[in-house]
Amino acid sequence: VEWYERLHKWEAAKSAYHTKLCVPLTEADCPDDKLRKERITENKIGYMRCLEALGEWDSLHTYAEEQWSTCNTGDSRKRMARLAAAAAWGLGKWTSMDEYACMIPREHYDGTLYRAVIAIHQGHFPQAQECISEAREILDSELTALAGESHSRAYPALVNCQLLAELEEVIHYKLMPERRAVIRQAWWDRLQGCQRKLEDWQRIIQVRSLVVSPQEDMRTLLKFSSLCMKTGRQVLAHKTLVKLLNMDPKKEPNKALPTTYPYVSFAYIKHIWKLGKKEEALSRMHKFVATIQNVPPTLSDAEQRSELKHLLASKEQNGCFLKKTFHRCFLKLGEWNQNMNGLNEQNITQIINFHKLSTEHDRSWYKAWHSWAVINFDQLIQPSHTQQSDYSNSILKYAIPSVQGFFHSIALSHGNSLQDTLRVLTLWFEYGHHHSLHDVLVEGIKSIKIENWLQVIPQLIARIDSPKSLVSSINHHLLTDIGKHHPQALIYPLAVASKSSISMRNHAANKILNKMCDHSNNLVKQAIMVSEELIRVAILWHELWHEGLEEASRLYFGERDVRAMLATLEPLHALLERGPQTLKEIKAQDWCRKFTQSSNIKDLNQAWDLYYHVFRRISKQLPQLTTIELQYVSPKLMVCKDLELAVPGTYNTSKPIVCIRSVQHTLQVITSKQRPRKLSIKGSNGKDYTFLLKGHEDLRQDERVMQLFGLVNTLLTMDQASSRKNLSIQRFSVVPLSTNSGLIGWVPNCDTLHALIRDYRDKKKILLNIEHRIMLRMAPDYDHLSLMQKVEVFEHAINNTAGDDLSRLIWLKSPTSEAWFDRRTNYTRSLAVMSMVGHVLGLGDRHPSNLMLDRVSGKVLHIDFGDCFEVAMAREKFPEKIPFRLTRMLTNAMEVTGIEGNYKHTCRMVMTVLRQHKESVMAVLEAFVYDPLLNWRLVDSKSMYTLHTIVCTGETVVARPEVLNKKALAIVNRVRDKLTGCDFSSVPIDVPTQVDYLIKQATSHENLCQCYIGWSVFF
Repeated sequence: VEWYERLHKWEAAKSAYHTKLCVPLTEADCPDDKLRKERITENKIGYMRCLEALGEWDSLHTYAEEQWSTCNTGDSRKRMARLAAAAAWGLGKWTSMDEYACMIPREHYDGTLYRAVIAIHQGHFPQAQECISEAREILDSELTALAGESHSRAYPALVNCQLLAELEEVIHYKLMPERRAVIRQAWWDRLQGCQRKLEDWQRIIQVRSLVVSPQEDMRTLLKFSSLCMKTGRQVLAHKTLVKLLNMDPKKEPNKALPTTYPYVSFAYIKHIWKLGKKEEALSRMHKFVATIQNVPPTLSDAEQRSELKHLLASKEQNGCFLKKTFHRCFLKLGEWNQNMNGLNEQNITQIINFHKLSTEHDRSWYKAWHSWAVINFDQLIQPSHTQQSDYSNSILKYAIPSVQGFFHSIALSHGNSLQDTLRVLTLWFEYGHHHSLHDVLVEGIKSIKIENWLQVIPQLIARIDSPKSLVSSINHHLLTDIGKHHPQALIYPLAVASKSSISMRNHAANKILNKMCDHSNNLVKQAIMVSEELIRVAILWHELWHEGLEEASRLYFGERDVRAMLATLEPLHALLERGPQTLKEIKAQDWCRKFTQSSNIKDLNQAWDLYYHVFRRISKQLPQLTTIELQYVSPKLMVCKDLELAVPGTYNTSKPIVCIRSVQHTLQVITSKQRPRKLSIKGSNGKDYTFLLKGHEDLRQDERVMQLFGLVNTLLTMDQASSRKNLSIQRFSVVPLSTNSGLIGWVPNCDTLHALIRDYRDKKKILLNIEHRIMLRMAPDYDHLSLMQKVEVFEHAINNTAGDDLSRLIWLKSPTSEAWFDRRTNYTRSLAVMSMVGHVLGLGDRHPSNLMLDRVSGKVLHIDFGDCFEVAMAREKFPEKIPFRLTRMLTNAMEVTGIEGNYKHTCRMVMTVLRQHKESVMAVLEAFVYDPLLNWRLVDSKSMYTLHTIVCTGETVVARPEVLNKKALAIVNRVRDKLTGCDFSSVPIDVPTQVDYLIKQATSHENLCQCYIGWSVFF
């Protein structure tokens, strides 16, 4: 029962206490008579605590009266007195409250608090002030001790302090009528800073009720009612709304809801919808709208208007609240009709009209415009409207209203407008060549701030070479305007496009760059120079040849694919033709050309003799390359000082520009397969900005993933529950420099899980791959075993090893137990957040080198987002069977309950947020999937030579549109299934069930034992 109380599961605790009280303790249960009586008393007091928390004042008052007469010991009465006094206060029974309060010792905080409340009620303000001062003295020592430990421990004492402060304000409220409005506003503002704990809100509202009636404090009580619903306290929510309505609709079902306070009636209808009574809610909403349509927008009764002016927000004073309620009613009618009946030809017109009416009744409400735009957008993308025969009609009927709605919502949004902006781009790029929509787009672009487009520059650049003239015309004009107002934001992505080998892209990008030269000539020159030099440093020639020869060797000797081998080597020779040449390189190319003419295999063998010699020499040189000096690889970069160009990834419109002062002369080469460089740039603010300069990798996909993470962080911040737990995804800057190189912001204090486990095992003299060795001892031919045999071997390995390395690491590296607790909590929550987001994104390849741990905060950071949309699950060899990484080592590092605690709770919370905002998430992911620069990754490829050709030449793969569209549509549908709970069956499942299924998949030994060994399934 104690755990129910600690978890604030008051209904369950009440039921448990009631069961205990109904089954009397016998001598067999407890031989000691005194102890037996104490236990019975404890159960009674526990039951009363539950009634207090649930706000069941009638039941608590009745029960307290019953027990008070039977309770003989003074100590028991003292303990019951506080709860009995609370019930009497809640019911306004001041005589009873005075009687009970006298029994609470004065040296206790509650004793002085209740005495102060009674004194205020009786008008004895000096006596009340004296009690408040005494209560502060009592709290002083407690608060001083707790505040030094942590805010969370001190919070209950802080709430008690707030109650005392507000009791003083209650006195001022009574004595100084002219300050009442100021005090009420202060109370509202203060409440916004309180944690959303129902019990605390209940006590605060009780104090304020000494001077403020429910109708005067309607805004607070409506918020309290909403909080009750969110925490599963439907009965208390209903009681609160009934108090505001001055009637109980349950008892008078045929009576229309009152329109005196329309927002309360509106809240009540939403309340019954949330209870699952959808038919009743929809019916009442229709009747309510019909009723308030006939109510005048302002009320003439002076007395009533005096009450109303304190109702809701300041905008709803003097009768405007009717209008505010009206547009919300229409929006709910549209949403609820769609929820109950779906979108079909029979109801679509009515649903769209409801949304349209919502925008007409309040043209400054973001949500109305957004909803109207989305409903039109959803209808437009229905298969029935994508046919050519219905094309023009769909444009006029749905596309134009959708674009207009999105532009209005972007203009009105105060937070993140990314999802709406991406929807506009989708409609623009798909239908923008239609003249009627073109005109709407031109007007819409003028209506919003240029800063709104900065967040979608990658998408604008991706369509810079659109074959649709009207689309590209607006795009070029918009990019030119961005270049005028924010050249620093545009210069890096535009420099990438200007290096494209596709002539249309190259020409379009250079055209805009030339226009930028008119006003930012130095900036453009510096950006191109820095970009070219960083690319030069990222991939040195001998590294490029080493990688190319390795791939060509695999294709020729391993797969016997001569054509693919030649396609891999040709770009490398083309590079040499533009630079220094050697005799052996020329000879090797000549032998390859002879083969293409003669098809004589001896010519290729001659070439490979030369290639092998080059490869062997480079292989000896590469390990010796641990640092790079700029004076040898990029003299221009070494001498550049005090540039106008901003440090990559730092540009922010609301902050001063941080320009490049200098570049560190020595770059460290990180020991890994791709050999990235650690680069440091000194900014004009004196700070050093560290980056990972990566070659051989296209970072444009990582850039788009950071966009998604930014949106998810915004959604998590907007949600109260997730915001309180500080849930977010650790992001870092990603700046592509070309199609195969770029900069990644260096995240300090982070190590990969692989490095942490390796170092830990080295110190403990444990073999890094001990589990794998145990497996091989039992089954040397593991890869050829049947699934059941693999499971047996896999379980043998994990049963013979502890797997607590990460758990021990977090403990050993924490300076105090409190720091360890915080780090463990952050670790668990951050892992859960990325588990859910990674599942929706279809993120694969989550081996220990792609997960990092922050040494200070304990948060998990993910890197390398090359495998998205479940491409790792579709691999020909070793396809991944798990939705995210949740191996035993990750689980063992969690709290004592493992998955069944913070992890699962956070997973449910995050998935709930993602599903609630599925349209926003879908907007980002659809733009991702249909991006022409990225969607070639979606097409399956059996060989890697095509990819390597891209890496070497910077060329973009152009796959057949019908293949891409089919694959993209399948991916979009799959993501939508995940966000609607249909990823396991055609019937939607709730969030807890969905999370349980995902965790079961991720921890299944059958799935884990089939993973590629490099995935390090034991870590």
